[in-house]
Amino acid sequence: MTPSAQTVIDAIRAASDPKRAQKSMRFFKTGPGQYAEGDVFWGLSNPQARAIAKQYTGLNRQNLALLLEHIVHEVRLVALVILVNQYKKAKTQQGKKAVFEFYIAHFNRVNNWDLVDISTHHIVGDYCYHFPSNLMSQWIESAHLWTRRIAVVACLYFIRKNSFEQILDYCVRLKKDPEPLMHKACGWMLREVGKKDIDTLRKFLELWGKDLPRVTLRYAIERFPEPERLAMLRQTRLP
Repeated sequence: MTPSAQTVIDAIRAASDPKRAQKSMRFFKTGPGQYAEGDVFWGLSNPQARAIAKQYTGLNRQNLALLLEHIVHEVRLVALVILVNQYKKAKTQQGKKAVFEFYIAHFNRVNNWDLVDISTHHIVGDYCYHFPSNLMSQWIESAHLWTRRIAVVACLYFIRKNSFEQILDYCVRLKKDPEPLMHKACGWMLREVGKKDIDTLRKFLELWGKDLPRVTLRYAIERFPEPERLAMLRQTRLP
């Protein structure tokens, strides 16, 4: 029998844990005025989500669209992991492009940081690295928080390929972003740059450290030896 969106939803519901759901609603800031206000959780771990997604990798786009429109966070999560699996299985540029275009058409449903972080570097990062365009550069100017985060976290794929120019540019352009989640994302990516090329990170921070949000800086230098980390914090503190 061909799987349907309802089949996947039923599998998610069967694996759900109400206690985990309550913790997730607090952790992912679903309260009034918070960044995920009104999001609904059933309580599913990432390993459970991946296992369910693996079962339904062949789900068609019509049913995936239904999952992405679902009110429950973990249903959208499973849909995104399925998309990642489909992208990785695609053997041609046309196949990868189809997944990529479907993903970017549903940016409004990739609407929490974990949903971005589990999917975007695998799809957007890979595609934009191999088929360059100016889309990511446009997305960091978006008024939509999650679109900006998608552009930044997609750079993880570039970083792992020793390509740093893009993320360094974005961190400068986003240094006055109003959202702490963007400061953290930039700091995370800079830390990843440091794992690949510590000298590039040091030179960047020497130039821009005083202008970056403190959260970004702290994330970026987490792996520095403590004396160097403390010295960097002192050197970049504004008078």
